[in-house]
Amino acid sequence: MGRWTLHLSAVLGLLAVLLACSYAKENHCFAVRAGTCSECLQAWKDCAYCIEETFTGPRCDLYENIIAHGCSAAAAITAESSMAIDRKLRINTKLKQSQVSPQQVSMSLLAGEEKEVDVEVFAPTKGPLDLYILMDFSNSMSDDLNNLKRMGTELASLVKDLSDDYTIGFGKFVDKVVEPQTDMRPSRLKVPWPNSDPPFSFENVIKLTGNASFFDSELQREKISGNLDAPEGGFDAILQAAVCGDKIGWRDNSTHLLVFSTESSFHYEADGVNVLSGILPRNDEGCHLDAEGRYTKDTKQDYPSIPTLVRLLGKHNIIPIFAVTDHSYTYYEKLRDYFPIAEIGLLQADSSNILTLMQAAVESIRSKMSIRAEDKPKAFVANFLDTSGRVVEHGAFNFKPGAIGNFKMRLSAQQMVGDKPVCQMEQLGKQGLIRVKPTTFNAAVNVDATILCPTCECEKSAIPAAAKCHGNGDLVCGRCQCYPGWQSTFCNCSASSATQDTSRCLGPDMKDLCSGRGDCLDCGTCVCYKPDQFEGEYCQYDRTQCQRYGGFLCNDRGSCIRGRCACNEGWAGDACECPNSNATCLDSKGGVCNGRGECVCGLCKCPESDIGMTSTCGPNFEAQLGVCEGTRSCVQCQAWKTGDKKDKKECDKCPFKIVLVDELKEEKDVLHSCSFRDEEDDCTYRYNVEEWKPDSKVKELQFQVLKKKDCPAASLLWLLPLLLFLLLLLALLLLCCWKFCACCKTCFQSCLALLPCCKGGRMVGFKEDEYLLRQSLLTSDHLDTPMVRTGPPKGTDVVRWKVTDNVHRSPNHPQALTKPNPKETIQFPISLRLNRLFSENLSRPESRDAEQLRKEVSDNLNEVYKQIPGAQKVQKTSFRKQKNAGKRQDFAIMDTVLSAPRSSYPDIVKLTQKNVQSGNLHDLKVVPGYYTVATDREAAGAIEFQEGVGLVDVHVPLFAKDEDDDKKQLLVEATDVPLGIAEIGKRFVNITIIKEHATGIFSFLQPAYTYSRGDGVAHIPISKEIIEEGSSQVTYRTRDVTAKDKKDYVGMEGDLTFGPKETQKMVPVRLLELSEKDGLLADKQVRQFAIDLSNPRQGAKLGRYPRTTVTIADEPDPSVMMFKKGSQNFSTSDPTYTIPVVRTRNQDTPATVKWRTKKAQRFELSDILKFSPGETEKNIVIDPRAHPDPIQSETIQLELFDPSSNATVGERKTTLVNVADGPHHKPLVMEQVQHKSAIKGGRLSSPTNLKAKATGPKNIRLNWDAVSGNPTGYKVKYWIYGDPEKDAQVLDVKTPQADLTGLYPYCDYEMRVCSYNSLGDGTDTDVVTCQTLEDVPGVPGRLAFNVISPTVTQVSWGEPAETNGNITAYEVIYTPIDDELKAVGPAKKVKIDNPKKRMLLIENLQRAQTYKYKVRAMNSIGWGPFKDATINLASQPTRPMSIPIIPDVPIVDAEAGDEYDGYLMYSNEVLRSPTGSKTPSVSGDDYTINGKWDQNFLFPGGSATRNLSSSSSPISTMGSNYKGAGGSFITDTNTTYMSGGGSHRTDMIRGDMHSSEVIMRKRSENRSYMDENIRDSIVMGDMSGNFPDLDARLSPGVPDTPSRLVFSALGPTALKVSWQEPRCDRDLQGYCVLYQLLNGGKMNTVNVTNPAENSVIIQDLLPNQSYLFKVKAKSQEGWGPEREGVITIESAVDPKSPLSPMPGSPFTLSTPSAPGPLVFTALSPDSLQLSWEKPRKPNGNILGYVVTCEQLHGGGDLRSFEVNGDTAETSLTVPNLTENIPYKFKVQARTTQGFGPEREGIITIESQDGSASSQYSSQSMSSREIFQMPTEVSTRTNISHTMMDPFFSDGAMMTTQHMESGGMVTRQVTKEVVQRSVMGGTTVTKKMFYES
Repeated sequence: MGRWTLHLSAVLGLLAVLLACSYAKENHCFAVRAGTCSECLQAWKDCAYCIEETFTGPRCDLYENIIAHGCSAAAAITAESSMAIDRKLRINTKLKQSQVSPQQVSMSLLAGEEKEVDVEVFAPTKGPLDLYILMDFSNSMSDDLNNLKRMGTELASLVKDLSDDYTIGFGKFVDKVVEPQTDMRPSRLKVPWPNSDPPFSFENVIKLTGNASFFDSELQREKISGNLDAPEGGFDAILQAAVCGDKIGWRDNSTHLLVFSTESSFHYEADGVNVLSGILPRNDEGCHLDAEGRYTKDTKQDYPSIPTLVRLLGKHNIIPIFAVTDHSYTYYEKLRDYFPIAEIGLLQADSSNILTLMQAAVESIRSKMSIRAEDKPKAFVANFLDTSGRVVEHGAFNFKPGAIGNFKMRLSAQQMVGDKPVCQMEQLGKQGLIRVKPTTFNAAVNVDATILCPTCECEKSAIPAAAKCHGNGDLVCGRCQCYPGWQSTFCNCSASSATQDTSRCLGPDMKDLCSGRGDCLDCGTCVCYKPDQFEGEYCQYDRTQCQRYGGFLCNDRGSCIRGRCACNEGWAGDACECPNSNATCLDSKGGVCNGRGECVCGLCKCPESDIGMTSTCGPNFEAQLGVCEGTRSCVQCQAWKTGDKKDKKECDKCPFKIVLVDELKEEKDVLHSCSFRDEEDDCTYRYNVEEWKPDSKVKELQFQVLKKKDCPAASLLWLLPLLLFLLLLLALLLLCCWKFCACCKTCFQSCLALLPCCKGGRMVGFKEDEYLLRQSLLTSDHLDTPMVRTGPPKGTDVVRWKVTDNVHRSPNHPQALTKPNPKETIQFPISLRLNRLFSENLSRPESRDAEQLRKEVSDNLNEVYKQIPGAQKVQKTSFRKQKNAGKRQDFAIMDTVLSAPRSSYPDIVKLTQKNVQSGNLHDLKVVPGYYTVATDREAAGAIEFQEGVGLVDVHVPLFAKDEDDDKKQLLVEATDVPLGIAEIGKRFVNITIIKEHATGIFSFLQPAYTYSRGDGVAHIPISKEIIEEGSSQVTYRTRDVTAKDKKDYVGMEGDLTFGPKETQKMVPVRLLELSEKDGLLADKQVRQFAIDLSNPRQGAKLGRYPRTTVTIADEPDPSVMMFKKGSQNFSTSDPTYTIPVVRTRNQDTPATVKWRTKKAQRFELSDILKFSPGETEKNIVIDPRAHPDPIQSETIQLELFDPSSNATVGERKTTLVNVADGPHHKPLVMEQVQHKSAIKGGRLSSPTNLKAKATGPKNIRLNWDAVSGNPTGYKVKYWIYGDPEKDAQVLDVKTPQADLTGLYPYCDYEMRVCSYNSLGDGTDTDVVTCQTLEDVPGVPGRLAFNVISPTVTQVSWGEPAETNGNITAYEVIYTPIDDELKAVGPAKKVKIDNPKKRMLLIENLQRAQTYKYKVRAMNSIGWGPFKDATINLASQPTRPMSIPIIPDVPIVDAEAGDEYDGYLMYSNEVLRSPTGSKTPSVSGDDYTINGKWDQNFLFPGGSATRNLSSSSSPISTMGSNYKGAGGSFITDTNTTYMSGGGSHRTDMIRGDMHSSEVIMRKRSENRSYMDENIRDSIVMGDMSGNFPDLDARLSPGVPDTPSRLVFSALGPTALKVSWQEPRCDRDLQGYCVLYQLLNGGKMNTVNVTNPAENSVIIQDLLPNQSYLFKVKAKSQEGWGPEREGVITIESAVDPKSPLSPMPGSPFTLSTPSAPGPLVFTALSPDSLQLSWEKPRKPNGNILGYVVTCEQLHGGGDLRSFEVNGDTAETSLTVPNLTENIPYKFKVQARTTQGFGPEREGIITIESQDGSASSQYSSQSMSSREIFQMPTEVSTRTNISHTMMDPFFSDGAMMTTQHMESGGMVTRQVTKEVVQRSVMGGTTVTKKMFYES
């Protein structure tokens, strides 16, 4: 038995190998088939060229293809590359320096080729170390410098501990000595701070030295310096420290560490705070240190960019360590990620922990090793692999210092670089010396790599005027190159004759030129449309139409060449179905077909024999229970005429003859040795079965029978009467038990149990002792564990079982000691077998049968389990069928989930057991003997052995959880047999589950697919989620469900191998046509088959969908397409000829048909008509003026042909187009008007069973039941969901179905139907909703360019107006072009996977170069069309406007090497924005999404933008009303401009209003806010639009309502609420802030006891939830009235947790009654256009808007505009503005209920030069403003000096002294305040003195 099993396994294994799916490699040789021999060899590494003159196939092709076409091997030219190790010295571990081996490698690679090199690296334990400390010397770091001086000795000691060979150096930096970075007043330039040095950019103070004492003494002499703005110029210092190697003192063989210490952020290239951005040239990356070590070009060139720093530090092997304070930690944390290897440490405020930080950073760096390939030409791609061949990312190598590490370098040559073949690149791009080394090393492997571009020697020996070329061309490499004027393959056709004889393009018996598959050129040459599909002289061969085997073309073991399969080596046959080897014919002994047959086409062809043969021609007795059992009767009848075949006629039918012998051979020398007892004489006979000998003439088995039987000594016939008596006695006893027991069945079994012969005769138990499972291979959360029964199979046994999880844990295990909460509500999965058969409908949850049964089950189970305290209703009810369940396996099993307290588990088990035993759960019939009740850690159940059943599966839950141990055990126990007589044998089975850490996850993309039989092949994708890169495998296999293998589809199985970066592969399953019998069946069954994934290997595991079900839909009737009319009439004066083509039947799928003109005198036209789903008519439009000849009368015939596979051409295949002279008059059509006839009867009832189904992106199909009463027709109303029904469109139909077409894709629609007759409309149905399907997205919205500098631009775009689904990604392509719009350089692509980031910052563009930019969007359907624009940064308008840079913008470096192509970082990670921006070049429009503002343009500090001229970044404001001694007063300055009638509104400028502008960024940076992370603000004032009447009082001393609420977003869950102090006659005692969710919930209260504080921060909010806030004030007289506001913080959330915001996602404030974000567009130097959208939910009907405009810093009148109307978008032109002055705009909606919240925005129109001599600047610099402050102040405004505050320098101080006297609070500002503002790249300094 074992050898047959082994034999069968071998055959199945070979079949699996044969059936495994493989894919043909891409043929890159097609592109150069018409090229020269050299071009062919240079195209791809596998291309070959045939130089035989007589060769007729494609000369350039893959080597195997041209050999298959008939080229001799000697004439096939190929190219070979080379590789050599030029220098390889072994690593010497005794040397204390970094080393690599080999040192020198040279290689040449063909296009597309890869080569690998094994590399060894060594880093010493304590190698040489150069440590350079670069410290921020701004004034705020003074205490840090003092601490560093004190720790000089400890620093030296630390460096000695880190290395035995060390040097240490020191440098300092501040910032560029220029405005606005530095205070340029002469006194401040000399001494910016007391006891400080003059400002400077960078100075190398101490060159790297090994003298620790010298270092300490030099350090003590240093003094601090200072600058104005918070960001520092550290990037200048880092670059100089990197490139000035000799002056800094870096050594060649040491590790270079640079410690960068600061507490501030950084300036970078063109960052907007730099006034000279866009004016200064780019950093030249050169060393510019003078003799004293000072940087000399700080004011002559810009800061370096981040990509530049990354590249230069890597080039000079310098590893940065950022030692920064908490204030700037997050900026540098993100910056660190862009370096291949870097460290960051949190510095204490005074740098007291810098030594500990450095030590930890150095140790961390030494534990990592990042491999880099430097100076790599663009033609190469380098990857690094570990010793197992897995690709490793940077920094992942875990090489230990002091030990040799090994890795592989894989160098690949690209085939194309951009749009250019690699061999056409410049030499620098395809050849170079690549340095491969760890980041910390100086030593490197030098790889001299070259792209090999071979040339053919035969091109140098051309035969001029060759006879083969008819003397009209040269014969070069077997191909004719014709002279000018000659054409065709052999240059035998003169081009001057303009040969029009197309007959040469017709082959024998052909009707269409070039077989209808190509164009017929001059000289009768056919050029095929698809050369990769069609071939041959007349394109007569289709490379997809060769014979197939198993659904695969040429069995996927060959190529289709000229109509026949050219098989790969080792395969033969018409379809390459026959392997040449005989491996599949080998028998178990290694012979071929057991010597009995011959191996034909991989299968044994056996001789005819009466004995059944196996697939290898071996005797097949397996079906007869073995050789002996299968031959015993024939042996017995032939030898002794006894047995079952003793009758002669039966015996003569035996397929073999026996031979009687006196002695048998030994058992080892024969095939089988058999012995049996002859029942007729009780004797034993023996015989042997021998195989026939190879030299024997008789090809049959030999049966040698021993003549003599073995018989017993005496007869035992006397025992027969005794045995008969005992049997009668037993029967009598059984009959008594049957008659006299009340419970017949139970007593019958009890009686059997009393019998000693029966009680031990039946045993039940588990079949196996143990199961070992790998969690990655599990396809289910249950394991079917077989239980077997032995002994007499009669009777029924019920066996109860239980399973316990985690039995491997000891009692003291931490998890075992943690007891679960008994009151915790958990889920109890319950399974019962219903007393009804399982049907296919029950497997579909949406079917009516499943729904009805689910309801019945739920009702009855809820009734039963309501006895359990705390039990909830059952849910998740489903139905299945279980195999190996005995005679009940066709009954349905119900699975459901009951939620109840954990402690109720025993009660649920008892209650379930009791009800199942009775056969009823309330009124639900169940089968006794089966149930399962489980928790999350244990389960119990029962199974039933029916009579005659010996094996039943136990459905054991596995309790797989994420928190499981890596290896856990479950114990399954058979506890007892409550019903039956069986005893338990094998009681226990152990299940061990091993959890593996997967490197990849295999899964189907979805659990079900549907294909039509007409598709031919179902392509099922299998995806792999990559966790760790590496190759992995998975097995797939199809299985029948309701579809049958070989009848409905061709079964598949095999292994798929995924490469390291492969994420998806297809499994093609061939679908078969219906047979005639199946096609005629009236009730067609749904045909389904399943595909299972199993056995993931190489560390992978199975994922969410390890199984998918494929439904085979019968092919629908084809569409019929034909001309609408048989003839059409036009005149010569008609501008176009429009010919309609109609489609009938099957309109739900796309279809195509080709058309062409015939017999036309002036033109020959052809094209393809494409019908989209739902389209029924398309037009062929012919423009007669598009052709040169004069228009004349003629008759043109048009023909339809070659429809798509799902369509056919109808009866009107052709139409005549008659063109006559003169104007064309259409015939008058008389319409017959039918009068309505009255129909008796009442109003019609509403249609029933209305159902809607989306059939396409623009189509919905409606069906309903017809209405009785003879309706005339039906009216279908449909409208977009959310629109009023009055806007519905109405469709009139005559049948109870309708197709809605022309809808919007991915849009929700509402529909209802009514019938009508002569009496009017009937009753409407209820509204049904349906969403159309997705479609590819439309063109993205307008492209806008924010020009940062001549080489840097920010590209932004709007979301497509028609997203047609959920946008998942964008792609940006930018290409340098010339004046003729032709590309002059490679196109670069950047894919942005985050659809919320619709911006891209592109650096290092070519100066004055025109670029073409293209953007397209992607959704789940695919890529949409491009939106393109062309721009030259040097040609922008001369009147720019301040435009914000939006954070989270991807940045790419256009000029970096390949390692930076697509290099993405984000502008919010450096928290700075460029100035000097230009006016945007705008194309297109912007849109809202589903009525909401598109939040994808939101950025920290702003809302949605439309054209990037502004981000409407509202700035939060706070104000106070001051009161004099004699009472309150308010200073107002009013200037009102009215644009029409309406109410008059006055706005007030309140004292102490501290708000500020932010040019470019539009972040909310209110100086009164303590948190620099405020991003957005909305101000809510009085809803009436007027301020409270000063005389209106609730009661004396009670505070008024706070007049303004300001909401400022700090994060997706944090909000700052500020208010303006209310008017009150008494002193305020405090405030109360109340807030709760708008839809209800707990009211939260925050009490503010300090009346001087007028803001609170709320941090416990939920994202995207609306909150109601109330603020009220208190005095000694009591609480005043409340000010209310509704606000929402909108942000992206985790789809799995809707209350958890996505980290780093943008957020903004929203209130339904505020206008949409403000959008500014510059019109001229003194005017702009302001636009906004209407509030989403205004409080009342909108009457209009009030817009106010004022200068941000005062100095002008308050201007007010009134705009009437209620439109979706409103705009206003604002004239008479001043350049370089920041203006604050406010927009407020005026409704029937008053005024809503304000939307604020600040904007500046900048001058072109951005110089410091602007009007505002000069005035501000020379003016001294004196403000008379009131003596009594009612509130206090805190001014926060943050590092992001561009208005206050480090030296600016504002001290506030409070003196309390007699209840009066006096505020005195005693020191000068220097206020700075950045406007248009200009520094403005305003001196303000506050005097009291």
